[in-house]
Amino acid sequence: MSKNIITTPRYGKSFKDKLYLPAIYEGCKVTFKHFFTNLNDSNAVDTLEYPEEQPRDITERYRGLHRLTHRSDDTIACVACFMCATACPADCIFIEATEREDGKDEKMPKKFSIDTLECIFCGYCVEACPCDAIRMDTGIFSLTGVKREDFVLDKERLLSHKGAFGEEKSCARN
Repeated sequence: MSKNIITTPRYGKSFKDKLYLPAIYEGCKVTFKHFFTNLNDSNAVDTLEYPEEQPRDITERYRGLHRLTHRSDDTIACVACFMCATACPADCIFIEATEREDGKDEKMPKKFSIDTLECIFCGYCVEACPCDAIRMDTGIFSLTGVKREDFVLDKERLLSHKGAFGEEKSCARN
């Protein structure tokens, strides 16, 4: 049984290749060519004047900032099952459950917060939620603040975010 062994020749054995100067020269040549092309015609450079000009190429699959959804009767869709907090690898979702006041036989979150500084925006919380209560379809991609507390999204703030791509209500049953 013979094996087909392919030997790959090594390059760079010559003195010229060992100096790396020709390769550096070629790299600088390409860089300066682009530099002077862009310098002569700055309108050809595709730039975005952020924040005055917002991106227009955000797709529906983009995982933006989190939001909590409402049911068709405008109650919160979350039943405080802790599945999102359990699935979160960054451990940045904090839920405190309470009984519902509207007579339904289930729980609801008394407190629900997400620390976006710890969040890695993986989307596992969205996938784990059995009630379609949490989504990452706000289209919000930048969150600014002065202190750490500005980056912790509480229940009221999560409920105030709207979906950027259409459907506002949860698919969960009433």
